[in-house]
Amino acid sequence: MTLSADFCTTVEDEADSSPTEPLVLERVEKEKDKNCKAILSHQLKKCCSCTPKKVKSKILGFVPILKWLPNYQLREWLLGDLMSGLIVGILLVPQSIAYSLLASQDPIYGLYTSFFASIIYTLLGTSKHISVGIFGVLCLLVGQVVDRELALAGYLPKSSSSVRNNSEILPGNDNVVMECDRSCYAITVGTTVTFTAGVYQVLMGIFQVGFVSVYLSDSLLSGFATGASLTILTSQFKYLLGLEIPRPQGWFTLFKTWYSLFTHLGHTNICDLVTSLVCLLVLIPTKELNDRLKSKLKAPIPFELFVVIIATLASHFGHFNSEYLSDIAGDIPTGFLPPKAPMWSLIPNVAVDAFSIAIVGFAITVSLSEMFAKKHGYTVDANQEMYAIGFCNILPSFFRCFTTSAALTKTLVKESTGCQTQVSGLVTALVLLLVLLVIAPLFYSLQKCVLAVIIVVNLRGALRKFTDVPRMWRVNRVDTAIWLITMATSALVNTELGLLVGVLVSAFCILGRTQQAQALQLGRATTREHYEDMSSYRGLRTHPGVVVFRYNAPIYYANQNLFKKSLYRSVGLDPVKEKSRRIKFSKKNKKKEEAKGLLNLKSEKTAAGKEDKAEDGATVTLMLNSKSLSFHSLVMDCSTVLFLDTAGVNALKEVRKDYGELGIKVVLAQCNASVLDDLERGGYYDEKGPDGGENKRIFFTIADAVHHAQSLLAPNGDYDNKC
Repeated sequence: MTLSADFCTTVEDEADSSPTEPLVLERVEKEKDKNCKAILSHQLKKCCSCTPKKVKSKILGFVPILKWLPNYQLREWLLGDLMSGLIVGILLVPQSIAYSLLASQDPIYGLYTSFFASIIYTLLGTSKHISVGIFGVLCLLVGQVVDRELALAGYLPKSSSSVRNNSEILPGNDNVVMECDRSCYAITVGTTVTFTAGVYQVLMGIFQVGFVSVYLSDSLLSGFATGASLTILTSQFKYLLGLEIPRPQGWFTLFKTWYSLFTHLGHTNICDLVTSLVCLLVLIPTKELNDRLKSKLKAPIPFELFVVIIATLASHFGHFNSEYLSDIAGDIPTGFLPPKAPMWSLIPNVAVDAFSIAIVGFAITVSLSEMFAKKHGYTVDANQEMYAIGFCNILPSFFRCFTTSAALTKTLVKESTGCQTQVSGLVTALVLLLVLLVIAPLFYSLQKCVLAVIIVVNLRGALRKFTDVPRMWRVNRVDTAIWLITMATSALVNTELGLLVGVLVSAFCILGRTQQAQALQLGRATTREHYEDMSSYRGLRTHPGVVVFRYNAPIYYANQNLFKKSLYRSVGLDPVKEKSRRIKFSKKNKKKEEAKGLLNLKSEKTAAGKEDKAEDGATVTLMLNSKSLSFHSLVMDCSTVLFLDTAGVNALKEVRKDYGELGIKVVLAQCNASVLDDLERGGYYDEKGPDGGENKRIFFTIADAVHHAQSLLAPNGDYDNKC
């Protein structure tokens, strides 16, 4: 409740006031609703007004680099940004090539994606530390869509080195014949998905729905990423073994993939297997060494790059491709291809997939940016982050790039190597540009199994989450259940479905907590007017004739019945059953009297019914439950009731009515202002009701409500006349 400006209590007033006088507060009168036309006109005028100050603010808000770059501290920040940008750029070279496999694309497109994303996020992002580029989960989601569309278009499931060079008729363009091989169509699908996802993200930014990220909890995102990591791990085994197996589509892809692996195990390429084992034996210990020494090392040692260089040289001079039929990266052109628009006719086919990709990409980016902003003491704008990641997808999609987001591993490296601003992103882009213009063709002989090893080794962090499950279970079982269900669904059933199931399970868990709330009987402390749950604290006492209880949840349509049942169980008296029992008792007596022919006695009883109603009711109640005679009033502490809907107000009305028919008064206390408004609108305070204006009394403390209820005590159980 809000105190009136004129309301002021002095020490003298407190001394003169009666200790039993209830607290009275004046409500602040709310401003009457304005005309809808006036409100709309005001909003339009506010949005359409244009002043130099507003234009400058909008531009600086949309392109944050214009705000922080003029204040760049060259001497303090430049060295850290150069070091972090260089290290991340070196790490991105092998990872960009490797993660192209997950997205079913040629290696060059992974380099394009990391290059453009680094530049665009530097211009539009609000985080100083996150590294935006390729992310394994998104690459997997894009790759699943690409493989599905390739199958629908009639392309055979071959490796990218075995392409179809003849003319193809593209779906949705039945009359248009284009020269487009399998690789060309794969990147066409990838860019279309990326463009659509980017449009979704920008639209969410325009409509200011950045708040949706709060509905994706850490446990949900972690479970989803872990489940997707299992799928990624499984999908890389065919490269580790040198098998040409098409990626299965639909649900239960994990089981389908393992079945295909076991059935084709006899066709394992020994050269790829040996190379994979050697690379694993080198990378796993060295990555662990990097993790253990990260506090002592100024920058992680780029062992991945060393492995890529050595493996490329070994493959080139050992003729692994021609002698042992080992699958290699193939031709990686230098420079950039001319811009190309996405295939508009494919958008309806990928619209649903793009939406889930957009949500995941945005959620990961915002989560990481907020985490590092909180750690380093600055703020990020969730809606601007949505714009930034949206344009990191829209603009690069015209340059043959696929979906991007922030990546935890590279962000941690970036932070640990001294990053101060997104100038480090420009340095990373320069490293990738050097590779694209000069070095890329040198990776021609790089085996795909080496790229698969890099992906597998980088999944260690996600897979380690399984070791944290016992600790998570001890901390919070609900969050752990969400994690397990999301992870299992993402891994075993379907990746996109796992995200949806995780959201639904989280929502049902929140709903379930309101369903488990109980009405707790409260007792008063011996030293002061304070009430707490009697089952949780010792030494609390009750008031004769008054029961005080609290319901720890909002009361709405989904839990109204549970609220009433819990209340009746706590109080020990179900008014509906009590009334039913009284009716049965009355009918039984009536039949008994009729059988004996005592009609005169019956008429006398009927005439005296009104006078003896309370005594009869008390006697009947005593036969049912002796506890019902121990109270005449119920005080409900509403401090934990956050809101009421129409069903909740009706439930309170029913409780008041049912108990009122038994002569028991129901009093509400400590209702917040919004609950009071809900009660007012719902007609709870009905002056024409049986209690007249009595039920309109508002009690701001439990003590006031109890004192009022005690004043209603009447002798001989004559509650109906007094209540």
